[in-house]
Amino acid sequence: MKFGIVTFPGSNCDYDAYHAVVDALGEEADYLWHKDHDLRGADVVLLPGGFSYGDYLRAGAIARFSPIMREVIAHAERGGPVLAVCNGFQIACEAGLLPGALLRNASLCFISEPVRLRVENAETMFTNQYRRGQLLRMPIAHGEGRYTAEPETLDRLEGEGQVVFRYVNDAGDPVPASNPNGSDRNIAGLVNARGNVLGMMPHPERAVDELLGSTDGLPLFESILARVSA
Repeated sequence: MKFGIVTFPGSNCDYDAYHAVVDALGEEADYLWHKDHDLRGADVVLLPGGFSYGDYLRAGAIARFSPIMREVIAHAERGGPVLAVCNGFQIACEAGLLPGALLRNASLCFISEPVRLRVENAETMFTNQYRRGQLLRMPIAHGEGRYTAEPETLDRLEGEGQVVFRYVNDAGDPVPASNPNGSDRNIAGLVNARGNVLGMMPHPERAVDELLGSTDGLPLFESILARVSA
């Protein structure tokens, strides 16, 4: 299976993503430059973290208009998997691939720390190697990670099982103290209605090696492999 990792000016997690796919998962990956119009046969597209275009105007707002995004959107519309992490999540929301928006952290500070997540839906293309309710540990590193949406949108996301990851404490409870950025309903990751686009602020690609403190991100990539290569 082949991953296409989009590189925008300011991306800084594309190499982490490459390591996760090639070294940890053992699959093929290509870097896709933001000016390209070719996904180079990628089965899965990964929008990595970073500060695309310096986060000018608004995080993800300029990257949304990159030439490569036409191909990414077309890929998603065909049902192709898209994994959007951190800045990628912001870009996916700006591009209309996911509902809602990412705002400045409630603290107005950049936060870089490990967080606890709870798996809310273990039946998606991205989570089938987890268990529902499983607690994970992954790092975050963002200044604009506060997920927000209209109440009716949040109700729909909850009701249709589109909320995939939630910030929780060590006991697995989604309390305010466990919410690092003030996201509505402690939402850390969600999928679109079709289930082929996942946006999340925590970094699974930085949690694939014990040397980095966690391997809890690896089953996410294994989930994609299991579903797409089946």
